Amino acid sequence: MLPFLFNKKSGILGINSRNLDYLFPNNPRRLYRYADSKLETKKIAQRLGVTIPETYGVIRFQNEVKQLADIVKKSSSFVVKPAQGSGGDGIVVIKNTTEDGYIKSSGKVLKPNDLHYHIHNILSGMFSLSGQKDKAILEYAVKFDPIFADVAYQGVPDIRLIVYQGVPVMAMLRLPTKASDGKANLHRGGVGVGIDLGTGKTLTGIQNNRYISQHPETGSPLKGLSIPHWQRLLEMSAALGNETEFGYLGVDFVLDEDKGPLLLEMNARPGLSIQIANQTGLIPRLELINDCLPKLSTTQAKIKFAQETFGLASREPVLSIT
Repeated sequence: MLPFLFNKKSGILGINSRNLDYLFPNNPRRLYRYADSKLETKKIAQRLGVTIPETYGVIRFQNEVKQLADIVKKSSSFVVKPAQGSGGDGIVVIKNTTEDGYIKSSGKVLKPNDLHYHIHNILSGMFSLSGQKDKAILEYAVKFDPIFADVAYQGVPDIRLIVYQGVPVMAMLRLPTKASDGKANLHRGGVGVGIDLGTGKTLTGIQNNRYISQHPETGSPLKGLSIPHWQRLLEMSAALGNETEFGYLGVDFVLDEDKGPLLLEMNARPGLSIQIANQTGLIPRLELINDCLPKLSTTQAKIKFAQETFGLASREPVLSIT
């Protein structure tokens, strides 16, 4: 079990402090729609030169659902996702299209009417943050980097970075499992693995609030993986924090075998489990950034500061495993 409480004394950022001390003062409410809508996020990313999965089409109205086959006809694999969904809800990954129907990553076959029905539910707002009517995005299905072949189960791993005032603060690799139904979400039973900001190498693994050293399905070790394109990931996350008005931001990336890092989404209310996976709290890092920020005038300066100050070589874990 986890041997600590979430409080300021231990350096662990709790939800109340996150909201009162960092979200409310640094993320103006008017900006949330840019993070909550994946379509708006894509626009921001394109403006900043941050790479994103290709969008095949957007279904906005119920009578457009019948156009699905035409929209994706150039690709046998694709992803269906709600524009304003969260936590992986409503996302369907199609690995192949056959005469029998659409084949999911789990191997289950969806008949066209089944997938149409799911998209109708997306449009009705079943998976949206606000419960209001939504749009369905049809986009490129990521082929994850081979380095994750031994630590992923029927899904695509992603990388979460927390950025504060344009400075990368903490990072975590999120891995799909059988319990999470192939989705890289910790609240569904996925695995979170801390990442050393200095080197991009993986650290401790955690699942369901317990530390683990191996992937629960594959048995492969979680520690010591070198995340490809690490500097590029830091650059893109810092740019999103530095060039938008979000002072406190979570950014999620996937690593594609052919296309490299691709932005999945921005999160204006990033969760706190990243601290558990990294065995250290966010508060000391955030306070240090506040103190040093006047000296960090460029994106590259902020990245260098983060790697030199928060890298594993510069600190010892605050939290211990029992």
